[in-house]
Amino acid sequence: MTMPLAIGDFAAIKYAHALGSGLMMTLAISAIGIAGSLVVGLAGATADQLRVPVVRQVVRIYVEIIRNTPLLVQVFFLFFVGPALGLTLSAFAVGCISLVLWGGAYNTENFRAGLTAVSTRYLEGARALGFSKSKAFVNVTIPIGVRLALPGVTNTLISVLKNSALMLGIGLAELTFTVQRLSAETFRTVELFVVMAIIYLVLVLLLSSLMHLISRRYALGAGV
Repeated sequence: MTMPLAIGDFAAIKYAHALGSGLMMTLAISAIGIAGSLVVGLAGATADQLRVPVVRQVVRIYVEIIRNTPLLVQVFFLFFVGPALGLTLSAFAVGCISLVLWGGAYNTENFRAGLTAVSTRYLEGARALGFSKSKAFVNVTIPIGVRLALPGVTNTLISVLKNSALMLGIGLAELTFTVQRLSAETFRTVELFVVMAIIYLVLVLLLSSLMHLISRRYALGAGV
């Protein structure tokens, strides 16, 4: 006679501590990647729009390199090639840096598109009020442009979160790496991977909902 499974026999309960540790690592590198990518993206887009000499060209080269090479290749380059170039970083540092750089490149384009889309009539109004070009950019173009860029930024931030799973390739003990290790040790592959998929789904839905609320809160009227 088959004995009914106790609650403690479910993978999500039995390995809750290990899964929790992996989840915390995923949240940590994702949070740093998201925050850093926003800063890098806005700074890059600003340099491009203000046509800062040299910096603008460097930003464009950086964006092209990151957007046209796989993220996993970038991760491996930092982790395996870095030491040969005198740059030895921990798996955690590589995970954070790679997510910041990858997300930052895409957010540079997102913010650049938003800043470019700001109607010239707002800038003309600001100049008519006595704003200098730089003050008009900071007080008018950036606030409006960032709002216009939110849909693209949202997609990039979600991708940063999901791409954190690629860090299993360098042995960082995030959620995917933890599930893979537990699966190899316990052979409870189906249960563990279903749990992992549900966790990622919940995380993405939460982030998406948060960005949707922000977008609604700061939505612009028609004609902008």
